[in-house]
Amino acid sequence: MKAIRNIQYGAMVFFGLLLGTSCSGLLDEPLENEQIAEGTDYTQTQNMVLMLYGAYNQLYDFGWEVYPTLSVRGDDIDIGGRGDQPLFAQADSFRYDRNFWAMNNSWTSLYSDLIYWQGAIEEIQKYEAAGANVTTAQQYIAEIKVMQGFEFLQLARLWGRILIPTSSQPSELLNVELSSFESVMQHISALMDEAIPLLPDVRPNQRSDVRGGVTRYTALAVKAMANLELKNYPAVADATGQIINSGLFILEPDFYHLFKLRGKLNDENLLEFQYSDYGTGSGASNKYLWDFFGPTSWTPARSGSSGGWGFWEPSMKYIQFMLDRGERERLESTVIFTPDGITDLRNAYPDAPSWISNTTADGDVFNNSVRTKFYSGKHYWPSTMLTAGRTAYGENKNFTVIRYAEVLLMHAEALTSGATSSVMTADAAVNAVRNRVGLGPLSGVTLDQVLDEKFAEFAGEWGIRFYDVVRHDRTAELSYGGRTYDAGTDRFYPYPLDQQDLLPQLRDENQ
Repeated sequence: MKAIRNIQYGAMVFFGLLLGTSCSGLLDEPLENEQIAEGTDYTQTQNMVLMLYGAYNQLYDFGWEVYPTLSVRGDDIDIGGRGDQPLFAQADSFRYDRNFWAMNNSWTSLYSDLIYWQGAIEEIQKYEAAGANVTTAQQYIAEIKVMQGFEFLQLARLWGRILIPTSSQPSELLNVELSSFESVMQHISALMDEAIPLLPDVRPNQRSDVRGGVTRYTALAVKAMANLELKNYPAVADATGQIINSGLFILEPDFYHLFKLRGKLNDENLLEFQYSDYGTGSGASNKYLWDFFGPTSWTPARSGSSGGWGFWEPSMKYIQFMLDRGERERLESTVIFTPDGITDLRNAYPDAPSWISNTTADGDVFNNSVRTKFYSGKHYWPSTMLTAGRTAYGENKNFTVIRYAEVLLMHAEALTSGATSSVMTADAAVNAVRNRVGLGPLSGVTLDQVLDEKFAEFAGEWGIRFYDVVRHDRTAELSYGGRTYDAGTDRFYPYPLDQQDLLPQLRDENQ
């Protein structure tokens, strides 16, 4: 928690160093603001760390609407709302509206971060030139490059051809040419190669300066993700193999608790966004807007705990897929049922097991809702885990971003797609993930089995399912429940209309 306090303070100081409108003003006037740091005494090298704290604060202040925009299009998730979020529902069905506010906000949120981080790098370089420790300065810059790489990945997954800022001045975006999806992935991989040797050789939760911060293994994971999109499977196998071979990471034995209190700064996590109420019942609290995932009606075990909006719904298709596999632990941890949802499930799946209930393992009861039949268990924080005095849904919950299970299954995906590795076989990687939830081992695993395992493991997480089936041209899976996916037009969102008005490069771009 000390690290979060430091990050928060550092961000405040960083903004104080920027005269005029900061890069977060992109949300209002994306191309008219400049970062100007005047009057800063760069010989006060002890202040350089504030640039790093500010960078982490920006990362953890991840725009809440970016996540559903990234993640809603897979067959693992349906949008809740029953009509009161029509543009999200349209996106879920591959009917994209250029005026959709969430798409525009996602664009500006991600570019705000990237330009902010470019400014932080420029400031660190000034401290370095004024005599700051070179090794420390280069590590800070490397950490920020990993943040940039992660968000470049998200932008390219959303829009394909994107702009790569090279300056902290937003107006410079006018002069940047669009880079192809493949070029962006290559850029990310190269950024990670620059960063990896300069980063701490530890697990994130082993860092003492910024506990839970970026390490070389975070960078290796981002590199693997970028090369997976490039179908450069040898590079994926190499990057994931280095993580596996480090011996630093283990799978949390309890899948349910991985996403609860025990999951905060867990040995499985390579990247997580950190939030805290600082252990106090009132006062300062940093939290993600978990309300998006929360129930519109529930009977919490701790009376007075708040609910949410009910806009995020695991799909019936996913539930039936898991039941057909005989899965319980991952299904119970991923899906929370309502009475109406249970009725619909039993009508569609008469052999649904008796253990399915609308009462969670921690005693919270999820009631019927006009918006959704099912809720996300991975984004659920039991009311009994709230700090006494706190009532907001999900308060004190971290957001898991990259975990070791994904590293293992990326490794297996690379091997079943033609790569080789002396570190771990595809069978061993898949079976490690299966063993955690009590499933028997597989032998001679195929790519189909790897993708099924990823479907089971990562439902509702970061759009992984959507990007997997698109990457492997298995998009027939996405045409379900009245949806029809067109591989020629539906992979990327159109550029937001507001951004086309500002950036001429986007206006004539056809996707």
